[in-house]
Amino acid sequence: MKRGYLGEFEEIVLLTVAVMEGGAYGVAVTHEIAEQTGRSVRLNQVHAALERLEDKGMLKSEMGEPTAERGGRRKRLFTTTAYGRRTLQEIQEVRESFWAKLLNPFRPATSL
Repeated sequence: MKRGYLGEFEEIVLLTVAVMEGGAYGVAVTHEIAEQTGRSVRLNQVHAALERLEDKGMLKSEMGEPTAERGGRRKRLFTTTAYGRRTLQEIQEVRESFWAKLLNPFRPATSL
């Protein structure tokens, strides 16, 4: 199966779900991305990306148990599929290959 294209945000969402190992749901993913990247992230953006990744077969979801903190409502928990993990591995390999080919590592900018 050929890997589907992922935009940067989808890649970050997929990687976040993989890191959270079964504890990933919309709000938690949103907070983790904001904390790790320092960028403002809206819950609706994360939900849309989670849905797209599930449609692509990179994530699967199931409903968790009801929790008191959510007034008895259940959370939709996401996990990566084998395809999603393979996609992340391929992305990592491509990035590492480019970094290894970089002839002049980045240095602080000097004035001209």
